[in-house]
Amino acid sequence: MSLISFIKDAGEKLFGTHPAAAEAKTENPVASANAEAGKAILNYIHKMELDADGLQVDFDGASGKVTVAGTAATQEIKEKILLCCGNIHGVSEVVDNLKVTAAESAPVFYTVVRGDTLSKIAKDHYGNANSYMKIFEANKPMLTHPDKIYPGQTLRIPK
Repeated sequence: MSLISFIKDAGEKLFGTHPAAAEAKTENPVASANAEAGKAILNYIHKMELDADGLQVDFDGASGKVTVAGTAATQEIKEKILLCCGNIHGVSEVVDNLKVTAAESAPVFYTVVRGDTLSKIAKDHYGNANSYMKIFEANKPMLTHPDKIYPGQTLRIPK
């Protein structure tokens, strides 16, 4: 198990008031909201065409913590699932309980700061600004264009 920190106020905005959820009366509205948020994160992961055997996502709105478990086929898929969970507005930490079928080296993550570009990040990590496509490809489908990164976003940096 590992814990990865993210910037809580940056990322995709998945959570909001769902009309049906607002009308439904439950005995425990907090647990219900957390369960709905967990489902929203899981749907977002699937929308990114990522999956793992036995994938489970739990969200605790009070702490902003996501716990993700299951078994990913590769380290790359695991890292992308973790980034999907963490790059969501309102998430500050991801508890990584994911296993990998084929073990690989530990991931390298980078949090984007104001003024960053993929070229600048590539220059810092690889010594060559033209290697930015390596980072872009490693973060697809979360990234749709090399110029569309934002401060607070966490990216995986492939070796």
